[in-house]
Amino acid sequence: MEPATISPRADGPGEGGGSADSGGGIASLSPVSRFLVAAAVSVAVVASAVHLGAVFLHVAPANTVSKQYDAAVDDYVYPEFEQNWKLFAPNPLQQNVAVHARAEVLLGDGRRTTTGWVDLTAEDFRAVRHNPAPSHINQNELRRAWDFYVNSHDEENRPNGTRGELSSQYVKNIVCGRLGPRLNGGEVVRIQVRSAATPVASPKWSSEKVNTQTAYRVLPWWTVEPEDFGTAAPAAGEDAR
Repeated sequence: MEPATISPRADGPGEGGGSADSGGGIASLSPVSRFLVAAAVSVAVVASAVHLGAVFLHVAPANTVSKQYDAAVDDYVYPEFEQNWKLFAPNPLQQNVAVHARAEVLLGDGRRTTTGWVDLTAEDFRAVRHNPAPSHINQNELRRAWDFYVNSHDEENRPNGTRGELSSQYVKNIVCGRLGPRLNGGEVVRIQVRSAATPVASPKWSSEKVNTQTAYRVLPWWTVEPEDFGTAAPAAGEDAR
């Protein structure tokens, strides 16, 4: 009996085998495709570095670099990428602040009536809650506008700088847009805004005592004009308030 022989594997390209360098991946792409992939990766890396650097300079304490590029950083960060430094600071936010509004309405018979207070912040919360893609307007417009007003006015609601009038008009336009030009069968002729700040209660395990009574900051009545309703968010309609 002749001994068994083992035939060599057919590894050649003409015998059904594949060459060692015919695998997939970047190496299998054409030179043009490899260049495009490399360019895309480079752009992504640079964009990520710029984004992280800008956000870092925005939240970091003031330093030489952040002061030099402060305007450019603010232009990039606001409003989409704003970071609230107070979230990480030793003194975080400890109040829930809501913005309320009411209107004076001129009825067809000449009488004037005042609506109840409308919690505009609560309306924003309802629009955001359980919404997988909430609007930036509902999340930040009213909150940022109120912060703008508070930071540009003193406790007596007197402007403390050149931006005071601008912040007042901004809040006014937003509220007019939320309430609409007509309410309860009449024409809105004046509006009033207030904030309701409620301290957050201390946790059960803490011995700290916190007064959770709501404090209100009431602004003067503002007379409205037709143009005040045309530059803010869509009107809420004529729902009874």
